[in-house]
Amino acid sequence: MLSTDHDILAAAEAWTREGRGVALATVIETWGSAPRPVGSHLVVDGEGNFLGSVSGGCVEGAVITEGMEAIADGRARVIAFGVADETAWRVGLSCGGRIRVFVEPVT
Repeated sequence: MLSTDHDILAAAEAWTREGRGVALATVIETWGSAPRPVGSHLVVDGEGNFLGSVSGGCVEGAVITEGMEAIADGRARVIAFGVADETAWRVGLSCGGRIRVFVEPVT
């Protein structure tokens, strides 16, 4: 079962209050076949614990890694995945979809 936006944002708030480093990932654009719609969220802490979903498959792992890097360097970033990339099959977007995800540290 997917977590609701309320669950994900509540976890981000709680983890921040606990003193954890936190980043929030949000799907900002999709084209073609994409498993999660624009606005979908994933929250991650500095140890790789996460809640939510922005795509599924290996995309989640890449987004979690980017989230941890955003926590470490304090910089937001936009990451993109799609069939034009040589890694499309590996990240699970072999059905013609592309997505862009905004990843930002939560302070």
